[in-house]
Amino acid sequence: MKRAFALFAAVCLLALTAGAAAAQDKKILAIVVKGLDNPFFEQINLGCQKWQAENPDSEYTCLYTGPASSADEAGEVQIVDDLLTRGVSAIAISPSNAPAMGNLIRQRAPDIPVMTIDADFVEADRSLRATYLGTDNYLMGVKMAEYAAKLKPAGGTVCLQLGNVAADNINARAAGFRDTIAGTKDVDRLDGQNGWTEISGCPVFTNDQIDLANQQMADTFTANPDLDAFILVGGWAQFAPQAYAQVTDQVMDKLEARDLIIVAGDTLPPQMQALKDGRSHVQIGQRPFEMGYRAPSVMIDLISGNQVEDPLYTGLDECTIENVAECVAK
Repeated sequence: MKRAFALFAAVCLLALTAGAAAAQDKKILAIVVKGLDNPFFEQINLGCQKWQAENPDSEYTCLYTGPASSADEAGEVQIVDDLLTRGVSAIAISPSNAPAMGNLIRQRAPDIPVMTIDADFVEADRSLRATYLGTDNYLMGVKMAEYAAKLKPAGGTVCLQLGNVAADNINARAAGFRDTIAGTKDVDRLDGQNGWTEISGCPVFTNDQIDLANQQMADTFTANPDLDAFILVGGWAQFAPQAYAQVTDQVMDKLEARDLIIVAGDTLPPQMQALKDGRSHVQIGQRPFEMGYRAPSVMIDLISGNQVEDPLYTGLDECTIENVAECVAK
């Protein structure tokens, strides 16, 4: 009996060792996001995991990684640099600091496919990557502006909450919002166009920090009791539902009367609950799960030399208080 058990254990150990070796032998498709502390990016991870589960026999494995903090721009650049040194088959990057990441790719000149996901390089650096997979961020800003104009047809005072100063996707949304609400292109700041004016001290930059986003909202509401609109170009503050509820508690009467409107990006579950509770009026949702799910297949196509469109947009979801029951978070 002991001999039989020992033989069984040895067989199991060999099987486990072979499985580990097989996993190690797989070629790596890397997805690098701005920060692992952001629940938006966890949806990209879940998409990556689903692709992995559906393709167990693939010669490739999907690796999801990024710096611990979304505020660590240098850390993200270092991770990409390390992956290129380590050796991966392809890489999809959501650059927090687009110019810095573009500079790294230019210097390294990797001979593997490089694509962007969720956030793109600045326009001057887009020849450095094969394609972009994610949201049409300018259009996202356009949609935010269209809903703000519908809710406040006479215009009013507005504060935009942005992320990192050098994040191309966030800057594109801000440009889409300003151009649309102003009715003219290349508007750097709203100063009365179509009745809209950005208040002093805005825009505010969260650096992708959730606690800072909520503090900025609270401070803005306190300092500007007659504010007409607050635009969360990304969903940062809403990712901490308890803190966001405390911030919006101080203006709930204004939100209910629509004296103050809140238009926000993304449609994760806590954000949809905030919409249901009347703590925002519009949520313009991206589809991060789809980004993570599609990215490995796109990278394999690039490795294989197949024709890949550029850009690859994943669409938007427009959720309002009126359609919240039917609007599904992506």
